[in-house]
Amino acid sequence: MEIQTQKSPEAEERLNLTYYGGSDLYSDGAVEDRLLEIAKTHSEEQLNEVIAKTKDWSVLYHFSHIRRNIVSWMPIEKEAEVLEVGSGCGAITGALAAMAKKVTCIDLSKKRSLINAYRNSDYDNFEILVGNFKDIEKELPKQYDYITLIGVFEYGEAYIGGEHPYEDFLKILKKLLKPSGKLIIAIENRWGLKYFAGCREDHFGTFYEGINGYPESSGVKTFVRSELEAMFAKCGFKEWQFYYPYPDYKLPYVIYSDDYLPRPGDLRQNYGNYDRDRIVVFNEDRVFDDVCREGLFPQFSNSYLVELSGE
Repeated sequence: MEIQTQKSPEAEERLNLTYYGGSDLYSDGAVEDRLLEIAKTHSEEQLNEVIAKTKDWSVLYHFSHIRRNIVSWMPIEKEAEVLEVGSGCGAITGALAAMAKKVTCIDLSKKRSLINAYRNSDYDNFEILVGNFKDIEKELPKQYDYITLIGVFEYGEAYIGGEHPYEDFLKILKKLLKPSGKLIIAIENRWGLKYFAGCREDHFGTFYEGINGYPESSGVKTFVRSELEAMFAKCGFKEWQFYYPYPDYKLPYVIYSDDYLPRPGDLRQNYGNYDRDRIVVFNEDRVFDDVCREGLFPQFSNSYLVELSGE
């Protein structure tokens, strides 16, 4: 029998609304009310049961503990201070709060920030600044040991604006990073094999939009590895390390590195597509085997996780 407990409204005190414009600039609609109710009435240990019962992609995506795998393996020190840009409903916030001394979250949405505050109410070492990153970053009081952008960097064109929004985004973040600090970026690979194989582009829901260079859309862009590396170098970063979340950064079961790449036969979770339909153009298992055999996995990994050094 499922037991629900109503969490204290004191969780809402984690929200700093100084920079909030009064309305959420993006929303998934009524499903966020449902997510908020779940966060208020269920403990972290109960969320997997809720996911199994609802069979809803939004509930799975926002509440699955698998989301935390993207950062939980990192050696984040207990005295570290972390800036989480685009914290959303708090899928990653709890993992960061469990490791670090202090987590400062930034998110545009008050509703999603409320979900975050209630979900992670057991932690007392995080706060959420609600508002636009461009307004908030000028007022941030210090540099950080870690800055995370998990599924956020691709929105630079929409939220930063200007002629070179992604480069400007990186330059701002570099200024907020301690010389010894790390910038963590998780993003889809524009040339991820699943998009060639028939999955729709994540943000626009169309086939081959990213592979073709986004000819019909604007506001959100993902990149191939060489494009990312060129931006990193142009913005003054001297060192970075690529990792490869599999099957992607959203629900990563394994994270590979250049020191330990997958071998033929390792990649067999290639057909799950939870949030929308897809077509099947070819056998991804067989093609991934060839990709691994030819040493091409870093070019065709579905997602990237990048650690950039501040110095």
